[in-house]
Amino acid sequence: MNTDHVATTHAARTPKALEEEWHSAARTIRERGLPPDILPVEALRENSGLELFQKMLRGELPPPPIAKTLDFSLVEAEKGRVVFQGHPARTHYNPINSVHGGYHATLLDSCVACAVQSMLEAGQGYTTLELKVNYLRALTDQVGPVRAEGKVIHVGKQIGTAAGQLYDAAGRLYAHATTTCLIFTV
Repeated sequence: MNTDHVATTHAARTPKALEEEWHSAARTIRERGLPPDILPVEALRENSGLELFQKMLRGELPPPPIAKTLDFSLVEAEKGRVVFQGHPARTHYNPINSVHGGYHATLLDSCVACAVQSMLEAGQGYTTLELKVNYLRALTDQVGPVRAEGKVIHVGKQIGTAAGQLYDAAGRLYAHATTTCLIFTV
């Protein structure tokens, strides 16, 4: 994955303006959506992965419960690419006064695995076989919103791989990850 993307994608806007835009987008999605809940099995069987995410974005299907627990939401989805936005807070802190690494890992696992899911047909599911996270800098509650962007590398009949980046509105990269997912019939 090209790390220059983070620095160049948002170059036209100031970090503060982009941060406000991100807050507004997440708020809009949350306001139109359902409360977090598990998806009915029928929804998994009847919708492609991308259709599931599009319905979540439109508020027709609920976001997963983990999104409420860690205060993050799906903000973008297209075939092969999914973006989640999180809001690091003191409730996510570890004993050394920074956001626990599990927060980074959860957002990255979500974006990379869901990028794979966005390529799957109705009736297909996945599970993470491997997640490799590289931590680059600490997160605190002063960082503001962060985005985890996952992009597919390859999806075959049984295995899917993807890579992702966790960055803030200024384009600073906090962590990156790769995943291998097992694809199965739901």
